[in-house]
Amino acid sequence: MASPTAGHGLATRPRYALRLLALGYLVFLLVLPVVLIGWRTFQGGIGPVLDALTSSQAQSAFRVTLIVAFWTVLANTVFGVGVALLLVRRDFPGKRLLNTLIDLPMAVSPVVVGLALILVYGRFAPVGARLEDLGIQVIFSTPGMVMAAVFISLPLVVRAVIPVLEELGDEQEQAARTLGAGSWQTFRRITIPGIRWGLAYGVVLCLARALGEYGAVAVVSGRLVEKTQTLTLFVEERFQNFDEHAAFAAATALALVAVVTLLLIKILRPKG
Repeated sequence: MASPTAGHGLATRPRYALRLLALGYLVFLLVLPVVLIGWRTFQGGIGPVLDALTSSQAQSAFRVTLIVAFWTVLANTVFGVGVALLLVRRDFPGKRLLNTLIDLPMAVSPVVVGLALILVYGRFAPVGARLEDLGIQVIFSTPGMVMAAVFISLPLVVRAVIPVLEELGDEQEQAARTLGAGSWQTFRRITIPGIRWGLAYGVVLCLARALGEYGAVAVVSGRLVEKTQTLTLFVEERFQNFDEHAAFAAATALALVAVVTLLLIKILRPKG
């Protein structure tokens, strides 16, 4: 007669096997490549890393990346909160269609997004030509890069705020209006404090996507060195030109940003 302990051991084997499989998958697909990049970055010491990251080209790439990320987060925060309030608090014709369109950037390739922006805002496109006449260059400049990053990160703030708004309800907002509070006062004192953690979570996700975006930005930027080159484009350009120190140093900087972002996401993620 088999003992209960033996039966329990047999039952737990598949569980441990699945855990080992998942852990091995993550180690070889994610952890090992990142560790190797870090090792290649610092194998020559800290000096070459600092030299690579303080070069004029690297500093320009950092600056362009931060500018694009800032305007992307700002635009998507305003848009995300407004659309989330519209979808949760209002009923209107086309609401279901709008709710579906919000997720469109998740299904469209970033390269396609960049190409579409060129077809609309390029120098020889009707809209782009008109803007060029007004002295506004969109493609191969910062505005086009911001538009590309805004598009690919469009749903992140909206989808982070909507569940929080639904859970919050509108009872407190209605009570505030009954007591004489205006719309802006209610929004500032009731709505924003109620959604602040969900909003922060969506903002961090949007920031991470904007900092690491490559495909759409690569198409519309023109990859002009020290003009429209982001950090991801800098990594590719340096690696293709056999400057491995600079490429690995910038890649490590991006990886560190990703780790910090991951920690913030874990902290800010709404409970439940």
